[in-house]
Amino acid sequence: MRRYAPLALIFALSACGEKYTPASLYQATTPDCKNWAEESRFDLPKGIAVIATAPTALPDGGVEIGLVYMLPRNTMAQFTSRAFKISQPKGAPLQTAEIASIYQRGTSARPEIVEVIKEMPVLMAAVATSDATQFRFRLQFKGKLPERFDFTPPDMVINRDRYPVRTFTYRYFDDRKAYGMCT
Repeated sequence: MRRYAPLALIFALSACGEKYTPASLYQATTPDCKNWAEESRFDLPKGIAVIATAPTALPDGGVEIGLVYMLPRNTMAQFTSRAFKISQPKGAPLQTAEIASIYQRGTSARPEIVEVIKEMPVLMAAVATSDATQFRFRLQFKGKLPERFDFTPPDMVINRDRYPVRTFTYRYFDDRKAYGMCT
């Protein structure tokens, strides 16, 4: 038994990796959510990041939100759902996004070289020829929207473990006459 003790100690220590502790899962830091933000980044395990941007207005009164997933080389992430939804603040769902486009490109490649993905991927995998791979989603929420709403991307599965993604908060800013991301 004694000759296996050092081996058991090595296995026990190797299992002690860095523990993932997510940043705040809800973006709004104040009840009135009065501060404008251009973008918000949320880090997941394995160096994977989710970045949401300030919305752009659509002609019908809706908005288009940009969502970027950055995957370092040799990583994969799986969606738990194919639906991107907005909801009342911490409340009931209002609408599911229409996906306008999905682009994939290695960050080491020239910016004009992108792969257009036709359908929502179940699994995103980083390309091996680049330090990171960018998946850029253009999501449209059409029609009249409430003064304030939450946008929650689907949870992600990374190495068989499920991780929630931050709820990004948006509201209408009277001074800018536009919807914006808020904190």
